[in-house]
Amino acid sequence: MKKYALTGGIGTGKTFISKQFVDNGIPVFYADDEAKKLYSDPSVLEKLRSAFGNQLFSDGILDFKKMSVLIFGYPVQQKKLEQIIHPLVMDRFEKWASLQQAEIVMMETAILFEANLEKYFDKVIVVNASVPVRVARIRRRNPDLSESEILARIQAQMPQEEKCKRADEVIDHEIDI
Repeated sequence: MKKYALTGGIGTGKTFISKQFVDNGIPVFYADDEAKKLYSDPSVLEKLRSAFGNQLFSDGILDFKKMSVLIFGYPVQQKKLEQIIHPLVMDRFEKWASLQQAEIVMMETAILFEANLEKYFDKVIVVNASVPVRVARIRRRNPDLSESEILARIQAQMPQEEKCKRADEVIDHEIDI
Protein backbone atom coordinates (compact mmCIF):
# COMPACT_ATOMS: atom_id res chain seq x y z
CA MET A 1 0.00 0.00 0.00
CA LYS A 2 1.26 3.46 -0.92
CA LYS A 3 0.68 6.37 1.43
CA TYR A 4 0.21 9.82 -0.04
CA ALA A 5 -0.06 13.13 1.78
CA LEU A 6 -2.15 16.02 0.48
CA THR A 7 -1.15 19.34 1.98
CA GLY A 8 -1.21 23.07 1.41
CA GLY A 9 -1.84 26.18 3.42
CA ILE A 10 -5.15 27.27 4.87
CA GLY A 11 -7.67 28.11 2.14
CA THR A 12 -5.85 26.43 -0.75
CA GLY A 13 -8.69 23.98 -1.37
CA LYS A 14 -7.22 20.78 0.07
CA THR A 15 -10.59 19.38 1.10
CA PHE A 16 -12.13 20.09 -2.31
CA ILE A 17 -9.21 18.36 -4.05
CA SER A 18 -9.24 15.46 -1.57
CA LYS A 19 -12.84 14.73 -2.56
CA GLN A 20 -11.65 14.31 -6.15
CA PHE A 21 -9.29 11.60 -4.93
CA VAL A 22 -12.10 9.92 -2.97
CA ASP A 23 -14.24 9.98 -6.12
CA ASN A 24 -11.39 8.13 -7.85
CA GLY A 25 -11.23 5.37 -5.22
CA ILE A 26 -8.49 6.69 -2.95
CA PRO A 27 -9.58 6.75 0.70
CA VAL A 28 -8.67 9.98 2.53
CA PHE A 29 -7.92 10.42 6.23
CA TYR A 30 -8.63 13.97 7.41
CA ALA A 31 -5.98 14.85 10.00
CA ASP A 32 -7.74 18.01 11.24
CA ASP A 33 -10.95 16.09 11.92
CA GLU A 34 -9.03 13.43 13.82
CA ALA A 35 -7.16 16.05 15.83
CA LYS A 36 -10.49 17.63 16.81
CA LYS A 37 -11.75 14.26 18.02
CA LEU A 38 -8.66 13.93 20.20
CA TYR A 39 -9.61 17.10 22.05
CA SER A 40 -12.52 15.25 23.65
CA ASP A 41 -10.31 12.43 24.92
CA PRO A 42 -9.78 12.80 28.71
CA SER A 43 -6.17 11.57 28.50
CA VAL A 44 -5.38 14.21 25.85
CA LEU A 45 -7.06 16.92 27.93
CA GLU A 46 -4.91 15.88 30.88
CA LYS A 47 -1.77 16.14 28.73
CA LEU A 48 -2.84 19.63 27.67
CA ARG A 49 -3.44 20.67 31.28
CA SER A 50 -0.06 19.27 32.25
CA ALA A 51 1.69 21.14 29.44
CA PHE A 52 -0.21 24.45 29.55
CA GLY A 53 -1.93 24.66 32.91
CA ASN A 54 -5.41 26.09 32.61
CA GLN A 55 -4.60 28.71 29.97
CA LEU A 56 -6.44 26.70 27.27
CA PHE A 57 -9.52 26.10 29.40
CA SER A 58 -12.56 28.16 30.34
CA ASP A 59 -14.59 26.86 33.27
CA GLY A 60 -12.75 23.54 32.98
CA ILE A 61 -13.64 23.08 29.29
CA LEU A 62 -11.12 23.27 26.44
CA ASP A 63 -11.57 26.69 24.82
CA PHE A 64 -10.85 26.45 21.08
CA LYS A 65 -10.65 30.23 20.72
CA LYS A 66 -7.85 30.33 23.30
CA MET A 67 -6.18 27.41 21.58
CA SER A 68 -6.39 29.23 18.24
CA VAL A 69 -4.66 32.28 19.77
CA LEU A 70 -1.93 29.99 21.07
CA ILE A 71 -1.46 28.20 17.76
CA PHE A 72 -1.36 31.31 15.62
CA GLY A 73 0.45 33.63 18.00
CA TYR A 74 3.12 31.81 19.95
CA PRO A 75 5.41 29.48 17.98
CA VAL A 76 7.04 27.89 21.05
CA GLN A 77 3.66 27.06 22.57
CA GLN A 78 2.40 25.88 19.19
CA LYS A 79 5.32 23.41 18.99
CA LYS A 80 4.50 22.13 22.46
CA LEU A 81 0.88 21.51 21.45
CA GLU A 82 1.96 19.81 18.23
CA GLN A 83 4.31 17.47 20.11
CA ILE A 84 1.28 16.22 22.00
CA ILE A 85 -1.22 15.97 19.13
CA HIS A 86 0.79 14.99 16.03
CA PRO A 87 2.02 11.58 17.25
CA LEU A 88 -1.54 10.70 18.26
CA VAL A 89 -2.92 11.72 14.86
CA MET A 90 -0.21 9.71 13.07
CA ASP A 91 -1.03 6.69 15.22
CA ARG A 92 -4.69 6.99 14.23
CA PHE A 93 -3.71 7.36 10.58
CA GLU A 94 -1.59 4.20 10.69
CA LYS A 95 -4.42 2.23 12.30
CA TRP A 96 -6.93 3.61 9.77
CA ALA A 97 -4.60 2.86 6.82
CA SER A 98 -4.14 -0.74 7.96
CA LEU A 99 -7.90 -1.24 7.64
CA GLN A 100 -8.14 0.08 4.07
CA GLN A 101 -8.33 -2.21 1.06
CA ALA A 102 -6.99 0.31 -1.48
CA GLU A 103 -3.60 0.36 -3.19
CA ILE A 104 -3.20 4.03 -2.22
CA VAL A 105 -4.39 5.85 0.90
CA MET A 106 -4.08 9.56 1.55
CA MET A 107 -3.85 11.86 4.53
CA GLU A 108 -5.10 15.41 4.11
CA THR A 109 -3.24 17.76 6.45
CA ALA A 110 -2.36 21.45 6.40
CA ILE A 111 0.84 21.18 8.40
CA LEU A 112 2.67 18.18 6.97
CA PHE A 113 6.03 19.93 6.53
CA GLU A 114 5.74 22.02 9.68
CA ALA A 115 5.28 18.82 11.67
CA ASN A 116 8.06 16.97 9.77
CA LEU A 117 5.65 14.22 8.78
CA GLU A 118 6.62 13.96 5.11
CA LYS A 119 8.99 11.07 5.86
CA TYR A 120 5.98 8.82 6.52
CA PHE A 121 4.64 9.18 2.98
CA ASP A 122 5.55 7.80 -0.43
CA LYS A 123 4.35 10.93 -2.21
CA VAL A 124 3.54 14.49 -1.14
CA ILE A 125 1.05 16.53 -3.13
CA VAL A 126 0.67 20.25 -2.42
CA VAL A 127 -2.50 22.14 -3.31
CA ASN A 128 -1.60 25.71 -4.25
CA ALA A 129 -3.68 28.88 -4.58
CA SER A 130 -2.94 32.60 -4.55
CA VAL A 131 -3.40 34.65 -1.39
CA PRO A 132 -6.46 36.58 -2.70
CA VAL A 133 -8.25 33.30 -3.53
CA ARG A 134 -7.30 31.86 -0.14
CA VAL A 135 -8.52 34.95 1.72
CA ALA A 136 -11.86 34.79 -0.11
CA ARG A 137 -12.29 31.10 0.73
CA ILE A 138 -11.38 31.58 4.39
CA ARG A 139 -13.69 34.60 4.67
CA ARG A 140 -16.61 32.53 3.34
CA ARG A 141 -15.89 29.80 5.90
CA ASN A 142 -15.20 32.19 8.77
CA PRO A 143 -17.05 35.46 8.16
CA ASP A 144 -16.25 36.65 11.70
CA LEU A 145 -12.51 36.84 10.93
CA SER A 146 -11.05 40.14 9.79
CA GLU A 147 -8.71 40.27 6.81
CA SER A 148 -5.76 40.89 9.16
CA GLU A 149 -6.71 37.79 11.21
CA ILE A 150 -6.96 35.74 8.02
CA LEU A 151 -3.59 36.98 6.79
CA ALA A 152 -2.06 36.24 10.21
CA ARG A 153 -3.26 32.65 9.93
CA ILE A 154 -1.85 32.34 6.44
CA GLN A 155 1.47 33.81 7.58
CA ALA A 156 1.63 31.51 10.62
CA GLN A 157 2.04 28.56 8.26
CA MET A 158 5.02 27.69 6.12
CA PRO A 159 4.99 29.80 2.93
CA GLN A 160 3.25 28.13 -0.01
CA GLU A 161 6.34 28.64 -2.17
CA GLU A 162 8.37 26.49 0.24
CA LYS A 163 5.67 23.79 0.35
CA CYS A 164 5.57 23.69 -3.45
CA LYS A 165 9.37 23.33 -3.64
CA ARG A 166 9.26 20.37 -1.26
CA ALA A 167 6.35 18.62 -3.01
CA ASP A 168 6.50 15.67 -5.34
CA GLU A 169 3.54 17.16 -7.19
CA VAL A 170 1.70 20.51 -7.10
CA ILE A 171 -1.96 21.01 -7.96
CA ASP A 172 -2.78 24.64 -8.73
CA HIS A 173 -6.30 25.35 -7.57
CA GLU A 174 -7.20 28.93 -8.42
CA ILE A 175 -10.82 28.24 -9.29
CA ASP A 176 -12.94 29.92 -6.64
CA ILE A 177 -15.04 27.21 -5.07
